[in-house]
Amino acid sequence: MANIVFNIAKGEVNAYMKRIVNNDPANSALVIVLLKTAEADGVLQDYDTLGAILSAGGGTANVEANFTNYARKVLTNTELAAPTVDDSGNQQYSDAPDQTYVSAGGAVNNALVKMVICYDSDTTSGTDANLIPLVAPDWIVTTDGNDLIAKFAANGFFGAT
Repeated sequence: MANIVFNIAKGEVNAYMKRIVNNDPANSALVIVLLKTAEADGVLQDYDTLGAILSAGGGTANVEANFTNYARKVLTNTELAAPTVDDSGNQQYSDAPDQTYVSAGGAVNNALVKMVICYDSDTTSGTDANLIPLVAPDWIVTTDGNDLIAKFAANGFFGAT
């Protein structure tokens, strides 16, 4: 496994970030979903919606986390910044604040394998079938009841060169 960009989002990740930051459309956001089971990257990157990811294999090929205190993270224009243009490094990258899952696990623990970062054009009415998967970095960690912190790299979760 590795870090992947979904085929549907190739060339679009930074554009989606700009839309969220500009609140265009209103209620657009990033949604972070954690997986405890995931297919091989070559298969995973072909899905066009989060709904398709989670229903693969009858809902057994890619399984969302269910550890104690788990909830999807929703990041709106108030938490995100426009993509950064790095002229010296010749790239543009998107970042998000580090995310803390407070008291992750304990009663129910998960061995996590992937973090799927999705674009939601409308958090008030969207469903998993409307969430566009952008990137999926590996996130190999096991919950145990302590806080779990997802730290994004210094140059963000996505870079285009």
